[in-house]
Amino acid sequence: MKATARRTAKATIEAAKDASLALPRRPLDDLLLYRLSRLLAVAGSMVIRLCEGRFGITRREWRLIATLASRGELGSSQLAEHAQLDRARTSKAVGSLVEKKLVSRVSRVARAGDRRQVRLRLTDSGQALYDALFPLVTAINGELMGALDAGEAERFDAALHRLQERAERMVAQAVLPKADRGRHAVR
Repeated sequence: MKATARRTAKATIEAAKDASLALPRRPLDDLLLYRLSRLLAVAGSMVIRLCEGRFGITRREWRLIATLASRGELGSSQLAEHAQLDRARTSKAVGSLVEKKLVSRVSRVARAGDRRQVRLRLTDSGQALYDALFPLVTAINGELMGALDAGEAERFDAALHRLQERAERMVAQAVLPKADRGRHAVR
């Protein structure tokens, strides 16, 4: 089964290579994902500076705090899913937030046959941090979106929704190898 998955992944990668060779070469600046990454790097740096400089948390910790604030008490796996982070990074960030007394672990005994589950929630300090930081992040987003008039903002929002849906379908249908995180370069 693994051999079949590897052959399918290799075929998917080869098909993508073949398709890319048929396209005219375009500058990196024309690629949507690259442009979005640059926008996030520039505009997001203000949020990161607030998080790290004023509030003593990382952007990943902020994402988890904001997710818990908006969704309420969650299990670690649910938190990772909603925050769109892998479980290992979520676990590490949760540990840090617990040490900082911004998140607490709440143990619950599940129904018969289930294992004991640990759920996470914001502490009063975590909620206070969220209440102080969220308006600042909202102001940064508002200033950025101020570059668009109301109609452009509405069309941009609709386009982002369509792109998100398409990306989720692509991921669900893709047969790709697992990320190697740079340990072994593919040649």
